Amino acid sequence: MTVRIGVIGAGVMGADHVNTLHRYVPAAEVVLVADTDPARARAAADSVPGARTADDARAVIADPSVDAVIIASHDSTHADLAVAAVEAGKPVLCEKPLAPTVAECVRVVRAERAAGGGLISLGFMRRFDPGHVELREALGEGRCGNARLVHCVSRGVSAAPGAITEFSVTGSAIHEFDTVPWLLGSPVEAVSWHAPDGESAPGLRDPQLMLLHTADGVLTTVEVFLNARYGYEVRCEIVAERGALTLAAPAPRVVTDLAGTRSTGHPADWRPRFADAYRLELLAWTDAVAAGRPSPLATAYDGLTASVVAEAVIASMKDGGRTVPVTVPEL
Repeated sequence: MTVRIGVIGAGVMGADHVNTLHRYVPAAEVVLVADTDPARARAAADSVPGARTADDARAVIADPSVDAVIIASHDSTHADLAVAAVEAGKPVLCEKPLAPTVAECVRVVRAERAAGGGLISLGFMRRFDPGHVELREALGEGRCGNARLVHCVSRGVSAAPGAITEFSVTGSAIHEFDTVPWLLGSPVEAVSWHAPDGESAPGLRDPQLMLLHTADGVLTTVEVFLNARYGYEVRCEIVAERGALTLAAPAPRVVTDLAGTRSTGHPADWRPRFADAYRLELLAWTDAVAAGRPSPLATAYDGLTASVVAEAVIASMKDGGRTVPVTVPEL
């Protein structure tokens, strides 16, 4: 079965999804691309023969030729569009976050459950990154014993224009808020936020350090540094009772020997680093939709819990770094 997909949002993420679906996902056919900027929608759709464009996101959801929807538009649109998709009975892959606030996330999860459940998948692609998958499997084998500490590092070249401190949490660290419970099999119960003095840009404390306490007693450090300058990099180390497990850096494409120095490069952003993860995620989602079986991706509830952690971190940020409990609202 071919799954006819409508992509909402033709920015960097949406355009990348269009390209990946067309080139690497045999069961997918991108039939419609929507963006508030018609030229941007057309540019993304031009690589797909026969793909149409629109400037109305809801037209994608309502279109009878669209079997499933990808939401890659601005974060502020996610909740309304996800609810519209599930009310239309269409499977949806929503990029993180599920919604900007916990209250909106709750509304989305309740709407999905009212529609029968299982229609929303979240784009936490690290669950499909081969390195992270191997790290989780190695911990599960138990040779190193139980985890005691986890150290996560996420660094970028430069922050998006106008980025503020909270964006580091909701736009970047939220990946760790999903990855750490997934790696450990244990939810986050409390958090605290810390940062060195000074701003790297107006309104942006950078780097930041967050401490996560999971229910299994493990302590996790999460460093987010949006303006690291030297390149894009993600690290993760699990310190266990009898050893340590470290996420190996992806093999460099080129090693340069020049003037007595050997060097390798860093990717400029997340796309080269997680290209395999996005491809495998889209393959898994499309195959599940085609087969009518549950999606193996993160769920709407996973998106809710990650956003609850993010709001607790921001509460700590605004209250001098105190430890804040994480409480998921009742549904």
